[in-house]
Amino acid sequence: MAALLGIVAFFWPFVVAPGTFGSNYAPPLIFGVLLVLILCVVLSEIAEGGIDSKALAMLGVLSAVNAALRPLGAGTAGIETVFFVLVLAGRVFGPGFGFTLGCTSLFASALITGGVGPWMPYQMFGCAFVGMLAGFLPRATGRREVLLLAGYGSLSGYLFGFLLNLSFWPFSLDPNSSIAYLPGLPFTEQWHRYVAFDLATSLGWDTGRAVTNFVCVLLAGPAVLTTFRRASRRARFRAPARFTAPQPVDRPGGHETMSAESGDGS
Repeated sequence: MAALLGIVAFFWPFVVAPGTFGSNYAPPLIFGVLLVLILCVVLSEIAEGGIDSKALAMLGVLSAVNAALRPLGAGTAGIETVFFVLVLAGRVFGPGFGFTLGCTSLFASALITGGVGPWMPYQMFGCAFVGMLAGFLPRATGRREVLLLAGYGSLSGYLFGFLLNLSFWPFSLDPNSSIAYLPGLPFTEQWHRYVAFDLATSLGWDTGRAVTNFVCVLLAGPAVLTTFRRASRRARFRAPARFTAPQPVDRPGGHETMSAESGDGS
């Protein structure tokens, strides 16, 4: 449901014209619904055993780390230092954790840097998709996994920019421009206009973000993945003991004794 809301929030220009209820009140409405859905995602993960109290603590720590890392790049020339942590955390802790971390990281960062505005829910959704999709990547190990994550990190830099441009494209250009949004156009023509707008206005910034993600994952990925996986193993509660029914054991001399086994080796 949260991912579906994000898709609708980004692609509304293709179904809702500017000046209607959807464009005037969408950001605060989406933000309120998003916070509720984030809570639902966390509760669902807790119910399924994907997130426990220690994983919630990890979520808070990584959200704070991302909030501190983001101002280091500040988006200058497209350089963003927050995405490689989202990619690696989503890979290790799963898509639900990655989605939630993307939202909470941008929320905390916005509060620290004063970046609260109508763009914030869209940034939260963009980062949430980056973290979530990392959890769905195919299995790989060793160097292949690092290269896979580096390639995905580079692609996610373009994906984030592509999605964020959708939030302001209908309001940013003169309607007479050949790449401006025009309500009522067929979907294919509208799509061509948007792709041309994205390439013309943000390709350079998105490339900077993609290169930053690729380099950060390639250099820091092995160490961070190892750290995350070690923390994930140590954060697990001890497996519950499972006892089997006592079984008779034959002893020399015809005597029988009873034995029991503990499923966890204790």
